[in-house]
Amino acid sequence: MRVRRLKKHPAALEISAFLNLIVVLVPFLLSTAVFTRLAVVDMSLPAQNGPGAEQLQVDKLQLEVVIRPDALEVGDRIGGLIQRIPNTASGPDVAALNQLVRQIKLKFPGQRDASVLAEPDTSYDRLVKVMDAVRSAHSMDGTQLVRAELFPDIAIGDAPVRPR
Repeated sequence: MRVRRLKKHPAALEISAFLNLIVVLVPFLLSTAVFTRLAVVDMSLPAQNGPGAEQLQVDKLQLEVVIRPDALEVGDRIGGLIQRIPNTASGPDVAALNQLVRQIKLKFPGQRDASVLAEPDTSYDRLVKVMDAVRSAHSMDGTQLVRAELFPDIAIGDAPVRPR
């Protein structure tokens, strides 16, 4: 009796359907992709209050802006509250905050750092608006827009608990 042997052919991988899918899918995904521009802001966290907090310099400003749901509280860490700016119907009054920060900058021209303290439920948009108002001021000089630096070194942190 004769033994029949199976002839083995090398297996061929059929990828034409996959290539057709890729040819159609790649241009579609590239044409519908949303390209975003990421901006990075350098910032630092505020320092922890240590045992030497009583020995801080009285003449040096430690500006703090606390974002509350109903107002912005601008103060000095040592001197206390400077001004409370109530919110407008559209949110925080960043124009009034910017004016106040300009006045503070005139009294302390060498100061560059400030702390922005936000409550846990503060929106990112509100936080960025407040940071922009503290960081710089814009004014018109004839036909040119002039940008003035106020407190560019901003530290962010958690707002202190409101006394009841």
